[in-house]
Amino acid sequence: MRKSVGPAGPTRFICLVAVLTVVGLLPWLSGRDPALTVLRARSAEQEATPEALAAIRDDLGLGAGPLSLLGSWASGLLRGDLGTSWVSGTDVLPSVVSGLQVSLGLMGAAFAVAVLLACALVAPVLVRGRGSAGAFAAMLAAVPEFLLATVALLVCGVWLGWLPTAGWAGPEYLVLPAIALGVPAGGLLGRLVADALPAVLDERWVELWRGAGVSRARVSAAALRRVLPPLVPQFGMAAVGLTGGAVAVETVFAVPGIGRTALGAAKSQDLPLLQGSVLALLALGLVAGALAALARRRLLGPALRDAGLSLPPARPVRTHPAIPLVLAAVLLVTIGWGLLRDPYTVDTASRLLPPSWGHPLGTDGLGRDVLARLGHGAASTVGTAAAVCALSLLVSLALGFLPGVAEGAADIANALPPVIVGILVAAAAGPGTGGAALAVALISWPALAAHAAALVQEVRASTFLTAQRAIGASPSWILTRHVLPSVAAPVARHAVLRLPGIALALASLGFLGLGAQPPTPEWGLLLDESRAYVERAPWAALAPAVALALLAGLAVSGATYAEGRRGRKTRRSAQSSKGPVGSKSGQTVVKEAPVDV
Repeated sequence: MRKSVGPAGPTRFICLVAVLTVVGLLPWLSGRDPALTVLRARSAEQEATPEALAAIRDDLGLGAGPLSLLGSWASGLLRGDLGTSWVSGTDVLPSVVSGLQVSLGLMGAAFAVAVLLACALVAPVLVRGRGSAGAFAAMLAAVPEFLLATVALLVCGVWLGWLPTAGWAGPEYLVLPAIALGVPAGGLLGRLVADALPAVLDERWVELWRGAGVSRARVSAAALRRVLPPLVPQFGMAAVGLTGGAVAVETVFAVPGIGRTALGAAKSQDLPLLQGSVLALLALGLVAGALAALARRRLLGPALRDAGLSLPPARPVRTHPAIPLVLAAVLLVTIGWGLLRDPYTVDTASRLLPPSWGHPLGTDGLGRDVLARLGHGAASTVGTAAAVCALSLLVSLALGFLPGVAEGAADIANALPPVIVGILVAAAAGPGTGGAALAVALISWPALAAHAAALVQEVRASTFLTAQRAIGASPSWILTRHVLPSVAAPVARHAVLRLPGIALALASLGFLGLGAQPPTPEWGLLLDESRAYVERAPWAALAPAVALALLAGLAVSGATYAEGRRGRKTRRSAQSSKGPVGSKSGQTVVKEAPVDV
């Protein structure tokens, strides 16, 4: 246990220093004159004369170079001073504290919504005792946050007038942003818990407790306590993601949170404010990671230290093949139909037309056919997201066998908003699909790595592997036949569930001009281009949103069906090898199968 946790501290420190160093180099990585950017941010009307730019360089100390600026900022940090804003000239610390307080309040409300939704998704599994395909939960996880925020603002704020639409002046301002952030997070967390519950509910102790008259509520609580330890880090990461990743929602509702503050500082190259905002997010990620690790150790108790864990056997969920088949058919027909049409023809006389036979999904703000743009954008959107997802899965499985390193690096990477990473990557490599994919890949692995690391620790501490070592099984045999299969399957299902989220992260970077560039028919651009007129032409925004939801449902239900079919084949082959009654020479033969979590 000590060996696995020990490297986490140094890893956190190294990653923290590396991130802050890269952030400090932003003005020089971008290739733009930071003096000109600061001048435009201070006063857009002032002429950029050589004298004015030289005065700003002298005022900010840009002539000393990036290392000198980093050193002076670090020395001030040791004294509790985050510096002075390059744009406003005010102290950075009050702005960072104010933004962090707002974001923490929003995070608490959104996390409450996510937990309530997750409980609603998990309750049917506890009642029926069996899992489902998970397509509905995956679709909820794939709902674009900024689109949900825009729709909630229009319906509840503008049309019905129930709630305020912008600002931050009281508890009522929390409701709409919290719903927009909490629904996708709740779908993800609910699916992860519901995916792990069926194997636990099939264990012998559940049958014995029910036979002894133990209440359903107590059995459900015990089952949840059994499945939560490897998932506790996911809850912590979801909470941090709701804080730093809420940039789009904060922009829609004009919420002065830390994510929006960091985005504004990055755009204006206000280096001290950006460094302070990123440092606050990283500190929050470290605190959340430490609390999640503590909660997980408390749930496991001494079993992890004493190698006394008993892991539930695999129980693949039975999924009707019609679910993935129907979803695949709808997607393929829609994409194929769109590929037969021209996605680039502009017809301003036909802008914002409703769906018709000539334009089955209507037209956008430039009169372009939405169906055509949806079909032609499928390859770049789904292909890029799938490649990033596969890379994240491989990285997470590799880091999972170094739990201390994975835990430390994941806490830092998870705290970084995709938008900030996208700005840093775009500054070095320029905007484009490749840069956006790299930015998302750099921050999409932490949740998977934390999941893999937690599973590796618990599998290694299981009584079954202790018995394998006692009978002389080699380390390579234990790794390839027991540990890796037990870890890879649930982490792969988790990765598939995050596929639409990766596509949405790519979309958010495209919205900020850091990803695919117009007129590319990429689904993220379709969402962002249509957001401005979603009230007049909702079909233009709903088409890519529904396509992402169908993709999520197809990915999860297809993976569940494939695993369930493979599990049934394994059980049939095991039964045939044991004979018709599962006995040999009059004695019952008991085989302990490899564990799966």
